[in-house]
Amino acid sequence: MPLHTDTLRTARLDLLPLRVEHAEELAAVLADPELHTFTGGAPGTPESLRSRHERLVAGSPDPAVLWCNWVLRLRGAEDGGRDTGDEGRLVGTVQATVTAGTAEVAWVVGTRWQGRGFASEAARELVARLGGEPGVRTVVAHVHPDHRASAAVAAAAGLAPTGVIHEGEVRWQRPVRA
Repeated sequence: MPLHTDTLRTARLDLLPLRVEHAEELAAVLADPELHTFTGGAPGTPESLRSRHERLVAGSPDPAVLWCNWVLRLRGAEDGGRDTGDEGRLVGTVQATVTAGTAEVAWVVGTRWQGRGFASEAARELVARLGGEPGVRTVVAHVHPDHRASAAVAAAAGLAPTGVIHEGEVRWQRPVRA
């Protein structure tokens, strides 16, 4: 099964392939303007996210580029999670854009669910999975130099800063194949 259509699982999360129907719930999860402090922009409305999701689900118009997008769903206490009342809810997203041997990854977790390790858990699973994909030799992420939490997620996923600055962000990377 192609990577972008697989459901991935971690100890506490299901990484579900993005669907257009996720837009409304994700708009609420990602509504905090603080999430855009380092990346710019503003929270999307349910309508704008729906339109964006339609484009993402349709896939890249370039056949040499694969768009992989997942929503993070918190599993219930019966699956080993702590009962927080949030079970079954979406808490964020992870994504990978795969092209020419490189997978560029990114993540975001709603403010309410930050500080619990969800982004690190999801990013570790994603990077591990990408390491097993044919043709992927390097995983990269771009992190704002002042965004300590995102740098910690990149490090937890096995990426290391390179010192290369691209559009104001530090390139982190991890080779997964020679």
